[in-house]
Amino acid sequence: MKPDRPLFVDGLQISNWSRAVFEENLRGGVDAVNATCAVWEGPLETMGIIGRLYELLRVNADVATLALTVDDVTACRRDGRLGVFLGFQNTSPFGDDYTMVEVFHRLGVRVAQLTYNIQNLVGGACYDPVDSGLTRFGRRIVAEMNRVGMVVDLSHVGYRTCRDAVDASAAPVAITHSNPLWFFPSPRNKPDDVMKAVAGRGGVVGCCLYPNIVESFATRDDFCRMVADLADQIGIDHVALGSDSVRGWGDDYLAYLRNGRWQPPDPSAPAPTWPRWPDWYQSPEDFPSLAEGLGRVGLDGDAVAKILGGNWLRLFAEVFSGDKAGTDRS
Repeated sequence: MKPDRPLFVDGLQISNWSRAVFEENLRGGVDAVNATCAVWEGPLETMGIIGRLYELLRVNADVATLALTVDDVTACRRDGRLGVFLGFQNTSPFGDDYTMVEVFHRLGVRVAQLTYNIQNLVGGACYDPVDSGLTRFGRRIVAEMNRVGMVVDLSHVGYRTCRDAVDASAAPVAITHSNPLWFFPSPRNKPDDVMKAVAGRGGVVGCCLYPNIVESFATRDDFCRMVADLADQIGIDHVALGSDSVRGWGDDYLAYLRNGRWQPPDPSAPAPTWPRWPDWYQSPEDFPSLAEGLGRVGLDGDAVAKILGGNWLRLFAEVFSGDKAGTDRS
């Protein structure tokens, strides 16, 4: 990418972080990333993971650093380092205690997804046969996230729970890594009413490259046209990218993600393997090609800049300020 390229923020990666992965992102022009640091883990385990990430960032401070604010992203761009926002893909780190929201915010967590694939104490998930909606505890969690300045993420969340969360949140919310349901019929993707509700409250949708929620035959232009069409549908200020890149993990980690601690692996089923990524996107190093593709489908420079990072930075600036009163009614 050219030196005058727009700031680029990846809405979510779930990589096994290392110096090599930091450098891979920098080569792809990534300035900051929402880095998943917990999915099924409880409070104590998550603190240990964060501690190890602190150490990793300390010994690799020349290429990456913890990001807490939007200003940190611009500083990282200036210094040629990767800004790492800590994020959860579940509310399991909060346990059953709403005060843990502030604890983890003070530890640097800036994004938390409400559920991961199955029902939890907060609400329903995308693979639940019946979506219960946001629970009373879920409303309290959303209110606390609004207060401290943590982004509510709805990516793996059930449709009803998504709508409830949009209504309950006093701050804009995000779908960090999902696509429109009209692009590919997966429960992980979102219907029009959810997308429009998120955008209508000032939120952002990060279009996702994970193979299971992108048509297997989709070309780079197909994906980029989807991004452009979504921008036409919900507004250019509400569309971004969240790659869901997975770097450095073996197949055993995929099995852990799918089974968590709520079910044992099926011994009669073949062991899961990571899906094949499209030829046009194999790793964060391919982001320059994706940025080029957005221009090829007719998006002008200002629109591409918003999609690559401007919209995430606008959302983060608004949400991270905190002190917003949610609609907890417990």
